[in-house]
Amino acid sequence: MPGTDRPHSPDRRMPGAGRTAVVSGASSGIGAATAARLAAEGFDVVLGARRLDRLTSLADSIGGRALQLDVTDPTSVDAFAGAVDRVDVLVNNAGGAFDANPVADADLDSWARTYEVNVLGTVRLTKALLPALRASGAGDVVFMSSTAGLISYEGGASYTAAKHGVHTLAETLRLELNGEPVRVLEIAPGMVRTEEFSANRLGSSDAADAVYRGVREPLVAEDVADCVAWAVTRPHHVNIDLMIVRPLAQAAQHKVARES
Repeated sequence: MPGTDRPHSPDRRMPGAGRTAVVSGASSGIGAATAARLAAEGFDVVLGARRLDRLTSLADSIGGRALQLDVTDPTSVDAFAGAVDRVDVLVNNAGGAFDANPVADADLDSWARTYEVNVLGTVRLTKALLPALRASGAGDVVFMSSTAGLISYEGGASYTAAKHGVHTLAETLRLELNGEPVRVLEIAPGMVRTEEFSANRLGSSDAADAVYRGVREPLVAEDVADCVAWAVTRPHHVNIDLMIVRPLAQAAQHKVARES
């Protein structure tokens, strides 16, 4: 079929050449690092996030294109999708955690916010861009989930419930697209130290610092971006269903080596 045999440029040094990658939540953290890494791989990168000033600065520095995007707003998602002509790779990175309360003290507004951005926002953007991904002839949908989407832990119910939703969303979409030229890939990071995630969740930089205290070399955003870049530059018949990536110091969700 015309258009089905162009998943990669023949230039192995720039495997993303000729392909367009969309990254949501690209103004900071894993999203920003992923956008920069994909641009370095030769992709034309479209960056989406709410904070347009930060987004534009990053886009200018990597040669990408910044478009304002709020995945919780259907009108914003529709406008974003309408402004993108081609999509070969979609990295669903927008997300976050906003509390660490036990279920007995659940803040339902926080639960709703967490589900809205992590799950419904991901569904909105994927649905809006799926026609373009199909039309590319060799599309990739990347879901940025978490080890929290695979195992629960105390004080994490709102986030783990949402990320479990992302995990099953990826599994379901892969089944539904079976036989079509669109891969569905899931990256599930463990402990990643970024400038905003834990601070947004816990309310202060001091509380965020305590999460990583004594942990030798937690992952950083660039480590996860490296995993995304590797996954989407495999030959298109190779599907990375699920990649779990943790720092060496974290053997499991509850097992973290800490130095005194």
